[in-house]
Amino acid sequence: MAAFDPSGTGTYRDGLFGIKTSADTAKIVIIPVPWEVTTSYGGGTAGGPDAILKASPQIDLFDLEVGAAYEKGYHMLPIPPEVLNLNLKLRPFALKVREALENSDELSPDLIQTRDEINAACKIMCDFVYSHAKAILLKGQIPAVLGGDHSSPEGNIRAVSESVKGDFGILHIDAHADLRSQYQGFHRSHASIMNNVMMAPWKPKKLVQVGIRDFSREEHSLIMEREDITTFFDADLKRSLFEGGSWKNLCDAMMEQLPTNVYVSFDIDGLSPEYCPGTGTPVPGGLSFDQATYLLASLKRTGKRIVGFDLNEVSPSGDDEWDGNVGARLLYKMCGWTVLTTT
Repeated sequence: MAAFDPSGTGTYRDGLFGIKTSADTAKIVIIPVPWEVTTSYGGGTAGGPDAILKASPQIDLFDLEVGAAYEKGYHMLPIPPEVLNLNLKLRPFALKVREALENSDELSPDLIQTRDEINAACKIMCDFVYSHAKAILLKGQIPAVLGGDHSSPEGNIRAVSESVKGDFGILHIDAHADLRSQYQGFHRSHASIMNNVMMAPWKPKKLVQVGIRDFSREEHSLIMEREDITTFFDADLKRSLFEGGSWKNLCDAMMEQLPTNVYVSFDIDGLSPEYCPGTGTPVPGGLSFDQATYLLASLKRTGKRIVGFDLNEVSPSGDDEWDGNVGARLLYKMCGWTVLTTT
């Protein structure tokens, strides 16, 4: 068998980024979660893990910022058919619940039962992720989640929290605050992930949100009330930049709000929609790709330690590979900076 050539073009059949790795020895183990049961607008994010995997070998492995960090090993587990099949089964029923609520404030008894069954299934998905993340942590590896919609990493965040005994903060990059107590009747909606995390007994010390530009009045009130939530709204960031401020200084302000241990939760719609046209809930504004990667680099520059992460809401747009390509490149940077902050 030919020796691995990091300058060659690999195949996704060999593994993520075209590299053959082992789940037992990789520094980072990625749990793919093909889940979009409760998405509320566009669909397709369940195909995100596969799209990113297939696009990943197009990346040149040597990187000016993260060097050859890949040599520590980034292993993506197989896409779990039980999660994918449950998603395919339940999504049409969730759409019926959503459509009913668009036409009425109340659900019929049969749709209430359907909603409750979906909420129970969402817990099954979260428990699946939690058990895998716990096993990864017990082996001294770093767990990551590749969604799927943004509800998918709850179990990973919980496992990380238990591992570091709550001594961590979340850097949350997103267009949306995701602080709703429920959305369209679903308690583990993609719009509720950070509410679920910050209301849990295992919550982090701090939630720092970046790029937020779409939120409800209730979410804004919660942000203002909670000392353990700091939100850098996109409008405020842009105003500072337009008036002569620097992105470095803004990133430094974000870093000052975080403890040493950091979990990064990245919804791809935190980027400007030109980088993620297929994502389910795009919002004008957001970060450029370079701003996002500079922000990730700031974690290393300021002495932070990435203890886990997730990347969500990447949705392939038909035959266009752009969304998967951007997602793969962002994932590569996230993996690289995780390695460099922990070695």
